[in-house]
Amino acid sequence: MISLLRARLSQAQRLYDDFLSEMTPQLLASRLRDLPSNTIGQQLWCVIGARESFAAAARAGAWQGFDCSLQHEHLSDAAAVRDTLSRSAFDVDSWVSGLDVSDEDSLRYALALLEHEAMHHGQLLRYLYAFDVPRPQSWQELYALDGHGG
Repeated sequence: MISLLRARLSQAQRLYDDFLSEMTPQLLASRLRDLPSNTIGQQLWCVIGARESFAAAARAGAWQGFDCSLQHEHLSDAAAVRDTLSRSAFDVDSWVSGLDVSDEDSLRYALALLEHEAMHHGQLLRYLYAFDVPRPQSWQELYALDGHGG
């Protein structure tokens, strides 16, 4: 179970890495037209914050509140977002690799985090389509997208 969780969370990080390869500061600051939406950078801020907050809750044995180490002034800085995402992925892998399969509370947090990652992938796909950004090959393969990279 733990190795499966680690593999799926690692795959989620690779997808974010591929996603960020297409991002410019303007795209990271973009919102979906005519819809209530966060910016792409804010979406990724939520991913990082969930990683950090779920791991903290599992380690503490109770929810500690939502917090994110990525500062708002860096939400359109692809390098800062990429670095913070990578660091959060490393921290999550360290947490998950040490999980005890009998610790159901921690497993609930880990599964909730995986669900959260997948939900954000779906949301971020809408941005790729809305702004006619090429969909990375990894996203096309995993999510069986149309193959029209842009």
